[in-house]
Amino acid sequence: MREVRASDAKTHLLSLLDDIEKGETLVITRHGKPIARVTPEAATRQRQADDAVCRLLARRTMQRKLTTAADLKSLVEEGRRH
Repeated sequence: MREVRASDAKTHLLSLLDDIEKGETLVITRHGKPIARVTPEAATRQRQADDAVCRLLARRTMQRKLTTAADLKSLVEEGRRH
């Protein structure tokens, strides 16, 4: 979660919306005090999770067999990035 001053939010709204769309939550502050929390739409988060699962399953199918715990950890980390 990132804090953004209201004046910066006004100036950089489109860029901040891109960050929110990617899953980031923002707290907008005025004079150092939180006044709003902006979070991604639930449907967006669900779509991102669904996409990550699809990518994991596709990769697993290609590999046919996970050979080590490191392989599994790599897949989990990849899913978290997307």
